[in-house]
Amino acid sequence: MVPPNYQAPDAPFDHDGSMQQMGLDAPVVESLDGKLVKIPGFVVPLEGNNETTSEFLLVPYFGACIHVPPPPANQIVYVKFSESVPIDNLYDAVWVTGTLTTKGWEGDLATVGYSLLGMSVSPYDG
Repeated sequence: MVPPNYQAPDAPFDHDGSMQQMGLDAPVVESLDGKLVKIPGFVVPLEGNNETTSEFLLVPYFGACIHVPPPPANQIVYVKFSESVPIDNLYDAVWVTGTLTTKGWEGDLATVGYSLLGMSVSPYDG
């Protein structure tokens, strides 16, 4: 059993427990602006219900922005669909296809380096 006031040896003693996002000034790839792309990732819903969403963050690993600090801004894509799309299981990776821009986005969960106007979403097939 871990003592109640135990502090991991490599953790700073003044850490307040907040999850700060690192890499807010990480550069985006300007040559991708306006490109039609297909990107894999995990969905962090921003709008919708437990079956569909029209707005979400696409992140590189499960739990990003929810259970662990957000990845750098240039590793997150804000995705917007004109109509809701089905998301079968938030634990599974997906492919998202659409037009990518280097226009960032900022919300309560993270600062984002890219935005994508979604055309389709499908299960990740490896």
